[in-house]
Amino acid sequence: MITLYHAPRSRASRFIFLLEELGAPYELAEVTIRRGDGSGALDTHNPHPHGKVPAIRDGETIVYESAAIALYVTDKFPQASIGPLIGDPKRGAYLTWLAYYAGVMKPAWMSAFMKTDEVMELVNATLSKGSYILGEKFSAANVLIATTFKLFMGSPLLPKTDLLEAYVNRVTERPAYARGMAKDG
Repeated sequence: MITLYHAPRSRASRFIFLLEELGAPYELAEVTIRRGDGSGALDTHNPHPHGKVPAIRDGETIVYESAAIALYVTDKFPQASIGPLIGDPKRGAYLTWLAYYAGVMKPAWMSAFMKTDEVMELVNATLSKGSYILGEKFSAANVLIATTFKLFMGSPLLPKTDLLEAYVNRVTERPAYARGMAKDG
């Protein structure tokens, strides 16, 4: 059963709607969050690393960030036909819109609330536990994150640290990176 970590009148509310659309078995776990008006507090029962919502638990799996949750639950409950599956001609557009929401739309809407320090705190804590974002498992997430760090590390946007430099080097020393850059010109 999916557990949705939820705070009333928050971005988590839309996931009640989505889980209902999917006909998915779920339960709500109400947590407190910091609100824009300064009220609220971090809740130790909330698995989101920044104390935000939404977040879900599915057994031992924790998923947070709206686009990731949407993809996870629509893939888990395909019978509702809300998320095009691999092989569906609409899958590419679906993934593009989820990424566009997360990478372009949401930051534009929420820029006043974005805090780079909490993002880098999570990245640093994650990389201090393992070689890659998923511990010792290399993934496409590393391709996106490390190559962005490589572009900006040492600039005012991203200070150079030993931890980040070692991470970027681990990723960019992979043979596929060298092959890709050779083809890039």
